[in-house]
Amino acid sequence: MLYFIIIMRCPVCNCTDTKVTDSRVISDGMGIKRRRECEKCSYRFSTREETEIFDLTLIKRDGRREPYSRAKLVAGLEHSLHKLPVTHESVIRLIQKIERDLQKKKKSEVTSDALGEIVMKHLKRFNKVAYIRFASVYRSFQDVSGFEAELQELLGKKKKKKKRAA
Repeated sequence: MLYFIIIMRCPVCNCTDTKVTDSRVISDGMGIKRRRECEKCSYRFSTREETEIFDLTLIKRDGRREPYSRAKLVAGLEHSLHKLPVTHESVIRLIQKIERDLQKKKKSEVTSDALGEIVMKHLKRFNKVAYIRFASVYRSFQDVSGFEAELQELLGKKKKKKKRAA
């Protein structure tokens, strides 16, 4: 088993002598938030730890392979969520859920199509407008009819749920 020693520096004085005063599990158990205090200047600050996906290769539609990049996932989600009323914390949870589904596959290679489907599944539950925005780019609608069909499917499921509730 490997153990890592983490040296956390104070953001004010850059001292490496900091102590953890409190630790809490955050984001559905996928991370830890630590409250720290600098031994030298007594400044208090918080840090976050969360899991990262390593050694995952994405197979692009044209056959190219590239390492998984959380930054690219975040950028794609930011475009879909632009100007929508969502909190930073809820977006972090969304990313963690997407990455958890990737990890559940237990594969070293995943197609970009599989990743796109995972993202769409979670976006559909998270925010319908963001889902449609993402789908319009991901599915490369060639005309309005493709876009309309996706929207009708989304609205059709919503109508069925309302009828069941009645």
